Amino acid sequence: MLRLLLIRSAFLFLFFSIAVNLSAQLRIPGIFSNNMVLQRNKPVPVWGKANPGTSITVTFQSQQKNTVAGADSNWIITLDPLSTSATPSTLTIKGNETISFANVLVGDVWLCSGQSNMEYPLDRTLKRYAAPKKGTDPSEAELKSSNKPDAIRYSYVERVLNQYPALPTKGWVNGNDTIVRYVSAIGYFFAKEIFEQTNVPIGIISTSWGGTRIEQWTPDWAYASSPIFKDSTVKPNYKIDGMHPGQMYKGMFEPLVPFAVKAVLWYQGESNCMIEDQSTYKEKFSIFINAWRKVLKDETLPFYTVQISPYLYTARKDSKPHTPELLAEFWEVQTECTELPNVHMVVTTDLVDNLKDIHPSYKWTVAHRLALQALHNSYGQTKIEAYGPTYVSHKIKKNSIIVQFSHTGTGLASSDQQPLNWFTIAGADGVFVPATAVIRNNTVVVSAKEVKKPKQVRFAWNETAQPNFVNSEGLPALPFRTH
Repeated sequence: MLRLLLIRSAFLFLFFSIAVNLSAQLRIPGIFSNNMVLQRNKPVPVWGKANPGTSITVTFQSQQKNTVAGADSNWIITLDPLSTSATPSTLTIKGNETISFANVLVGDVWLCSGQSNMEYPLDRTLKRYAAPKKGTDPSEAELKSSNKPDAIRYSYVERVLNQYPALPTKGWVNGNDTIVRYVSAIGYFFAKEIFEQTNVPIGIISTSWGGTRIEQWTPDWAYASSPIFKDSTVKPNYKIDGMHPGQMYKGMFEPLVPFAVKAVLWYQGESNCMIEDQSTYKEKFSIFINAWRKVLKDETLPFYTVQISPYLYTARKDSKPHTPELLAEFWEVQTECTELPNVHMVVTTDLVDNLKDIHPSYKWTVAHRLALQALHNSYGQTKIEAYGPTYVSHKIKKNSIIVQFSHTGTGLASSDQQPLNWFTIAGADGVFVPATAVIRNNTVVVSAKEVKKPKQVRFAWNETAQPNFVNSEGLPALPFRTH
């Protein structure tokens, strides 16, 4: 019996010694790895865990900074803003052991997130997505190329929620690694264009999950301060419109916080449109971006968003039947989201081959439009026209409505040289009829024979709308309605 107790005591001593030793090990979040890109021109947090009281030293380029792990084992050191560098450097973290990350560049880190149209991989065959019907698919050429720029790096976050607090990623890679097949196609082509235009090293963090709602990317604590949702948060395990908030945030985003980034590319909304979320989506979006800005320690962090594409929501068998105007109403709310500080949006009404397919091709075109807005706003290339025609005002003149626009570029145009389509007009009865729309002196004059005294005009106010109204730079106009 005594021998058994001695053996058991020795085993427990060994077990707890190993446990203590493991807890003492220096641990660094998975967002840090060889080949990463660190954000330039802003403070760069480096953090992790170590045995309480352990002295920590972080060295990068000419900087060396120290701290001590707290009683909770956490530590954080913030490097001073770094200058752009395509010359590989080593980030060294020393505690009770030393961890080094090699081949580190300094440039701009872009975080790509959302649901399936952002998740849409560079290799579309992984998801069996349809090939484009117009032109060739440049993704195929990119996948075959073995000479991609080493100055563009990627961190792909896998769709895994049970590894928290670890980040489900295999680390940073360059474009020649097979992991790039899974990276967001939009993120890939965006990085390619930004690098070609700026020669700044680019890092892409790709963390998305198809079918997700914005609530799932928002931390649960963020709703407590909302005048609309705060009453819902007093209940344990609460839901927002039937959805527990924060699942993807906790599993696929929080583990990389507060890694410094330049901006966010966000493509999401289809799942919120399906629950007819027009009345509260702007509030949810505001809560979402404010929460991300808070934890990423950047109150002005830019969000470049994508307006969801034409699709037959009326053909879905959701719990509530949808009207053909549902999508247009959701487009309107997405446009209203751009009224929030430092939020931008590209339009995709011209990029759909099949209205029954919620995953249109042409992600390279979406990426190009996002890149134009990023170059204009985040890189100071303000002479670039980065937006399509945007409604400003209108006036009624006799039997016509004259609509004025911003972002007319070098002129308003029709993409197919045919008369402008998808304009409708209504009188006091509110009955809208198809209208004739004519470009005149950078305005559009809208009229219909059936409406002698017009009161309202709508443009692209239908889920099937794929209009031809653009500026001369080829950027499509935003859908709108007047009141």
